[in-house]
Amino acid sequence: MTTARAHMVETQIAARGVTDLRVLEAMREVPRHRFVPPGALDQAHADHPLPIGAGQTISQPYIVAYIAETLALHGHERVLEVGSGSGYMAAVLSLLAKEVCAVELEAALTERARGILTDLGYENVHLRTGDGALGWPEQAPFDAILLSCAAPSVPEPLWDQLNMNGILLLPLGPPLGFQILVKFQKTPQGLRRQDLLAVSFVPLR
Repeated sequence: MTTARAHMVETQIAARGVTDLRVLEAMREVPRHRFVPPGALDQAHADHPLPIGAGQTISQPYIVAYIAETLALHGHERVLEVGSGSGYMAAVLSLLAKEVCAVELEAALTERARGILTDLGYENVHLRTGDGALGWPEQAPFDAILLSCAAPSVPEPLWDQLNMNGILLLPLGPPLGFQILVKFQKTPQGLRRQDLLAVSFVPLR
């Protein structure tokens, strides 16, 4: 599987312009096959998302790497992920940040992800089952917030839980079809918005 991950990183991620060395190494290190359902192991490193149950998916490897690079983490940050699903994105982020807090609506997915992350030794990831639109106020504030699900607008509680100069990244748009991955930075002068690329994510529920 190590060879498959290396090939995935080389052909799907580095070849498309992801250059952050820490991100590339994290993508090589995290065993993606552990986070996909047993029946999809032969597709674990394929260039597309995969269903993981409960109407959710594990994102395409390139999108995971692109998001991780866009967050521009240096290792000291606390990150919130909304819609953690399989736990794969949280695992990648755990190698790039100091601490990752992740919220998932589906309890079965939370428990499955917790078991995998614990088994793999990712001790700086904290999971909870709940409404991601509310964030995780008890763990706030965060230096970066990521929505791994599409929303028509940014839930207001998330702004309040984001540190000044922090980054909030989400697929912004309708629940079906395509959205725009948008990067917001919270500054003393207000919000800075940058539209990045077209994506297709499951909706925030």
